Amino acid sequence: MDLAPYRAFIAELAAESGRFILPFYGRTDLAVESKDDASPVTAADRGAEALLRRLIEARFPTHGIIGEELGNVREDAEFVWVIDPIDGTKAFITAVPLWGTLIALLHRGQPVLGCIHQPVLGQLLLGDNVLTTLNGRPVRCRATTEVAQATVLTSDHLNLARYQNGAACERLLARARLVRTWGDCYGYLLLASGRADVCLDPIMNPWDIAALIPVVRGAGGVISDWQGGAAYPAAHIIAAATPELHAAVVAALRA
Repeated sequence: MDLAPYRAFIAELAAESGRFILPFYGRTDLAVESKDDASPVTAADRGAEALLRRLIEARFPTHGIIGEELGNVREDAEFVWVIDPIDGTKAFITAVPLWGTLIALLHRGQPVLGCIHQPVLGQLLLGDNVLTTLNGRPVRCRATTEVAQATVLTSDHLNLARYQNGAACERLLARARLVRTWGDCYGYLLLASGRADVCLDPIMNPWDIAALIPVVRGAGGVISDWQGGAAYPAAHIIAAATPELHAAVVAALRA
């Protein structure tokens, strides 16, 4: 399958959404609402997704769309776009540039193309399960194989105990070289570009995950659910720089 046309289009989507979102970033008067799950949402989230959906519908009217804010259409289509307009809204509303826009393309239910776009820093990470590029240049995960040498990232430390085996998580983190909450999608950008080694997210949604899979795999990393199974669809994610490190993390979290 030739992904070149979709690769160019996903970069176009990232650029257009970034231009829309940036004027909202850092505003102290930005209105923040709470959704039913208590997560925050803003006009930037909803407006960016509406923009992306219009662009997709105009270019590929038979494709499906799964979006965090505005629902799903044609989910059973051969090609389906998965959109998270602002992944890391809590960071976004506090002017911390660890958020980004996630866009993925599914083919017959599995992610074949994905991007993480951070417009404040001008970074576009784009992967297709074989190759991942950062602003057009190929990137690779680090060669780390041992937990003791790993930088481990998680979006919210409290969620490890809230949704998974907290004691096992704490033991794993105690073994790591460095632990930080540089999470949300930006943690996976750091992993895929060789600046971190493990990302742990104990609870996620399809729009959180889909774009990460081609990006991590294209950079040579391994990504799975919490038990080491299929990453999509899943409700939790472990990503690691190497197969050896991934196996060690999964084993530790099963303990």
